[in-house]
Amino acid sequence: MNELRDKGVTRALVREIENRVRALGRAVRLMEVCGTHTMTIHRFGLKPLLDEAGVQMVSGPGCPVCITPNEIHEACLDLLAGRENLILASFGDMTRVPTRKGSLQTAVPAAFSRLKLVYSPEESVEIARAEPGKEIVFFGVGFETTIPAIALTVERARNEALENYSVLTALWLIPPALRWILDAGETTVNGFLYPGHVSAIIGTRAYRFIAEDYNVPGAVAGFEPNDILLGICAVLDQLREGKPRVHLEYGRAVNPDGNLRALDAMDRILAPADACWRGLGRIPRSGLELREPYRRFDARVKHGLRIEPGSGDLPGCRCGEVLRGLISPPQCGLFARKCRPDAPFGPCMVSFEGACYIHHKYGRDKHLEK
Repeated sequence: MNELRDKGVTRALVREIENRVRALGRAVRLMEVCGTHTMTIHRFGLKPLLDEAGVQMVSGPGCPVCITPNEIHEACLDLLAGRENLILASFGDMTRVPTRKGSLQTAVPAAFSRLKLVYSPEESVEIARAEPGKEIVFFGVGFETTIPAIALTVERARNEALENYSVLTALWLIPPALRWILDAGETTVNGFLYPGHVSAIIGTRAYRFIAEDYNVPGAVAGFEPNDILLGICAVLDQLREGKPRVHLEYGRAVNPDGNLRALDAMDRILAPADACWRGLGRIPRSGLELREPYRRFDARVKHGLRIEPGSGDLPGCRCGEVLRGLISPPQCGLFARKCRPDAPFGPCMVSFEGACYIHHKYGRDKHLEK
């Protein structure tokens, strides 16, 4: 793995990228879909090197904390503050997202209710087992990477007759969002770096429509700096050849067919549904909901939640534009002023995978040491 961080290899790959761009005769604009790719690009100082080489990288909607709209967060707030004897289990980042009603961290729970941070979906089931007298609601948020684990908690609760357990799902599918970005035509995208973790579940075939229907190349890349540069080289080669496809750079972790057991669990327990994304709006079949045999474990059904779109971001927050690739975080007037990691005003400043957090953490991009 050392060669994937070797600076000599990095410099050689950057020169290869510069040569490829020169051969194309124009600069290119690529979207990295995954927040972890964004982190690597900035942490290792790749951004200025790529800018100088003629490759502009723009962040996409690859952070589940960021794209979950405020109305779902507010439904959790209402549950925690309005229902007695309830435990709301949530991943930590989700508790810091600010809304018009505050955040889960600032909420005052109803009598005998509390917020519980968990590190895995399985922990929420363990809580339901340990506290049969309390109602447990798991705020289940994620892309294809974590969806199978969330789905399996519901199956386990059903098999164990844990009737005090339910999940408020916020489950998102990456390929429909990429279709939305291309259809919207708001921003130029000459190619994609597809997310490695998501692709480990869904494989590479899920992105074929982007090459076949939109003539846009892409590569599934790993998360080391030279992984990313190799992925970019592959995209540039496709542009030069005029033959878009889905290149697999991350073959050490991704099977073209995906993880069949994980996909089977998703299909068995969940069904596609229209979903509203922060900044992107309603996208057909871009989310998942529990199938009929599992519906009694759906917190929306069990607790009569009516989640209507339209809560919107806080005034001045431009996270929606960041997620669509229209602006970079420093172009938001609140960035590093009213919105900081210690006091976030928008979700993109909350998550470690959020573009605003990453830009703030690493400040001005610096070149690799000479």
